[in-house]
Amino acid sequence: MSPSYQALAAVGAAVGAVELIEQLGLGASAGEGKRPRLVAAMIASADGRAAVDGRAGGLGAPADRAVLRELRANVDAILVGPTTLIDERYSTLLDADHRERRIASGLPAEPIAATISRRLDPQLAQLQLFAQQDQRIVVYTESDQQIEARGAELTVSRSEPGKLTLASCLEDLYSNHGVRTLLSEGGPTLLRALAADQLIDDLIFTVSPLLVAGSAPTLLSGEAFEPPLGLALENVWRSDDFLFLHYTRQR
Repeated sequence: MSPSYQALAAVGAAVGAVELIEQLGLGASAGEGKRPRLVAAMIASADGRAAVDGRAGGLGAPADRAVLRELRANVDAILVGPTTLIDERYSTLLDADHRERRIASGLPAEPIAATISRRLDPQLAQLQLFAQQDQRIVVYTESDQQIEARGAELTVSRSEPGKLTLASCLEDLYSNHGVRTLLSEGGPTLLRALAADQLIDDLIFTVSPLLVAGSAPTLLSGEAFEPPLGLALENVWRSDDFLFLHYTRQR
């Protein structure tokens, strides 16, 4: 049978970022076993580049930022690689209206911010995120170096060299921090590692209408998967010239 092709015509009324994220049903269930449901959110140009001038922010637009903020507002925690935290200069995670909505629904004002820094990059503590009074931060490391929160509520979980794994970090977030839904914002190295360990349940992939070229990183960094990992397309949304693709892991 020959393949068939279907145009992505508009179906039903347009929705806002709140309704779009509601369709994911993030509160419906946790992940498999003793770990959170993990949603990865990444943006790349039409030619697959994940940064402009070293930052993902150059690819985005208000529509993309609204979806990311709404994802943050609906999860228990975010997981971001240390390089991405530093390069993107993380400060506050949510706007005041998102915090108010979380509090009204019985959640803490901010999701937990978690990162895995085996060598404990000293630049992390200089981020404005570590100075936010209502921010809870969990750092997983194999280093014995000290790090100060500068105002945030900081938990440092230390493992012996070579013993720290992604699975153990997710299990700790689930068991010791009550995290049932987790948003990973990258970067490409972390995303590849999560995919390799079959830990991604949902991927929200934003296609930015730009051609970047050059040597900027792609959506995933690292060795090729053999064989490639399959994805199942669940939904597609469009806002102006941006595409938002929702994939789940093919089982």
